[in-house]
Amino acid sequence: MTERRPLGVNFETWVDRQIREAAERGAFDDLPGAGKPLPGEGEPYEEMWWIKQKLHSEGLSFPLPGTLALRKKAEEARAAAAEARSEDEVRRTIGEINEEIVEGHRKALSGPPLNLMPFDVEEVVRDWRDRHPAREETPGPEPAPPQRRRGLFGRFRRRG
Repeated sequence: MTERRPLGVNFETWVDRQIREAAERGAFDDLPGAGKPLPGEGEPYEEMWWIKQKLHSEGLSFPLPGTLALRKKAEEARAAAAEARSEDEVRRTIGEINEEIVEGHRKALSGPPLNLMPFDVEEVVRDWRDRHPAREETPGPEPAPPQRRRGLFGRFRRRG
C-alpha cells in the first residue's frame, strides 16, 4: 500500500516518484501484455466500452429491443434476397420477413417506434433481376441416343 502524500508536495511530483520507485523495484516487469499495443488503439471511443468488454469476456450478449431486432433482421433478409440463387428464393425470403414486420406492427414490441414498412416484393425481385441478368443457355453437345439394353437371356442369343 502506498503512503499518503506529504503536505506541501505537488501531486504530480508525488505520483511520478511513486511510479519511479515501483519501476526501480521491478513492479512493472513481466506484466501480461508488455510490449503489445493497447487493445482498442485507433478505434473510436465508446462510452460503454467496459460493459461490452465484460459481456465479450463472459461470452454473453445483450439482447436488442424487439423493434431494433426486427429492423436488423429485415436488413439481413434484404441482403439475403440480393444474394439469392433464384427468384422463388427472393420471393420466399421477402415474404417471410414481411409477415414478421406485419406481426411486429400488431404487437407492442419493446424499443423505439417501429417505422418499418413491409418490402414491395416486386420491387425487390426487379432489383434482383437487375443484379442477376438471365444466363444465356449455351448449346452443349447433343446427347447420345440411348443404347438398347438386352435382357439377361438376350446376351446368350445366338447370332447368325
